[in-house]
Amino acid sequence: MPAVNREHNKKGDFLVDYEEKVFEDVKAEPGQKALVTFHTVAFEGSIGLVNLLQATRLQRKGFDTSILLYGPGITLGVQRGFPRLGDEAFPGHLNFNNQLEKFMAEGGKVYACRFSTQALYGHGEAAFIEGIRMINPLDVLDCILLHKRDNAVIIDTWTV
Repeated sequence: MPAVNREHNKKGDFLVDYEEKVFEDVKAEPGQKALVTFHTVAFEGSIGLVNLLQATRLQRKGFDTSILLYGPGITLGVQRGFPRLGDEAFPGHLNFNNQLEKFMAEGGKVYACRFSTQALYGHGEAAFIEGIRMINPLDVLDCILLHKRDNAVIIDTWTV
């Protein structure tokens, strides 16, 4: 077998060309909206965190951006911590809380379904991060339809 003679990668090295951007940097036109829906369980994969980051990016691009938590998605909005609320038990433990709080601080809106909250997960409204707006389960579809009517960018996040 031939010997491979090359230097090992070192901390601080670049492995790819991260500066090249292929597509134009799209910004929202006045009045454009975006909706990111979550029907996914917190910590059950990377899609929840990735699309929270996408929602923040849409907000920063000028879109009037909303997040809709329904079904298992409500688990992203529940306050966390151990042993006390707000204590990070391990690195990344509070990723969802921190990202949602940052998103709302920058003007984003977050809605959570009351049916999922109580009937599926046994929580009350006080379990959620401050600023999350609880909604009637009948509002879930209307929220989506209103955004569709307004030609919003919609990213649906589903896991099974």
